[in-house]
Amino acid sequence: MIATMLNRERINAPSYDQGLLWVTLILLGIGLVMVYSASIAIAEADKAVGHNSSYYLVRQAVFIVISVSAAFVAFNIPVAWWQKMAPYLFLIGLALLVLVLIPGIGRVVGGSRRWLSLFVINLQPSELMKLFAAMYVADYTVRKAAVMDSFRHGFFPMLMVMLVVGGLLLREPDFGAFAVIAAISISILWLGGINARIFGGLIVLLVVGFVFLIWSSPYRLERVIGFMDPWADPYGKGYQLSHALIAFGRGEWLGVGLGASVEKLLYLPEAHTDFLLAVIAEELGFVGVTTVVALFAWIVMRAFGIAKEAIENERYFGALLAQGLGVWIGVQGIINMGVNMGLLPTKGLTLPLLSFGGSGILANCIAMAILLRIDFENRRLQKGLPV
Repeated sequence: MIATMLNRERINAPSYDQGLLWVTLILLGIGLVMVYSASIAIAEADKAVGHNSSYYLVRQAVFIVISVSAAFVAFNIPVAWWQKMAPYLFLIGLALLVLVLIPGIGRVVGGSRRWLSLFVINLQPSELMKLFAAMYVADYTVRKAAVMDSFRHGFFPMLMVMLVVGGLLLREPDFGAFAVIAAISISILWLGGINARIFGGLIVLLVVGFVFLIWSSPYRLERVIGFMDPWADPYGKGYQLSHALIAFGRGEWLGVGLGASVEKLLYLPEAHTDFLLAVIAEELGFVGVTTVVALFAWIVMRAFGIAKEAIENERYFGALLAQGLGVWIGVQGIINMGVNMGLLPTKGLTLPLLSFGGSGILANCIAMAILLRIDFENRRLQKGLPV
């Protein structure tokens, strides 16, 4: 009798992770509200958008609708198909990274060539590349599982591929995207069983490489100097960070109230994108920031929980991909939050699922849909049903 009841409960259990879906939708909703609040002054002052205060709200709403629709399609695609297509999607990502560097095709904004103009919207290939890289490295690690201990046959080919990706990204330049993709790739390789000595050497190599890239680039070096003491040059190198810190200070515990931020009134640059968390801190206070951090932490922990279940079902590609997606959301979130709080040098990375931007929202929503799909297939297998 008890066994029958337990079996019935297992069969009638939800077929997808309702918590993960709701947390994703909540973050999208918070992002929509806060993007509108943070962008009103910017939009009203911008002649190019017709001084329309709702300009960014409408665009963000359209981005979310398109992205959720794409996510619905992605959820209905089996994980096995994503594994089969991983190398081809990665090649498409590489082609887009090459296209964006071609004058006349790639669009230059703020001194960086990161966007492809699609008439009504701009596509940022580096956002899609984060997703494609996670798929490709997960597939590669599964295919090369028997030789992952070998530097020549296991690690070296992947190193060459990632150096090509890094070179293209640094040509834009997009140092932040390179850092996130490197974190995703290294994490998947480590979790997939790469040799510990190779992993240690890679970490040393990356640290040396990042220091060299910062030291050899005047504008990156200026950002680091401004980060170390933003108040030494509050109208120059430390301008963004000093105003972000002012926003955090004004917010205190409960914030000054939704819509009441002063820093978003053309003081804080990129208030609706890179520094959205500073506006959240000012308007919603410590409680608002803690809520956002907790929601992101929940997603990361759930991603690794889904990966553990996939391993138990011997679905190793899904497990590594789930871990890679969790690392992506976690690392990019940590970098953005660290920049906003003055814990890391200023870097042009948006807050996943929250900041304004079509390419980022699209890639994030598809990533969450694939994570839901991996969990969906785990549940089907546990019920003894086909996937």
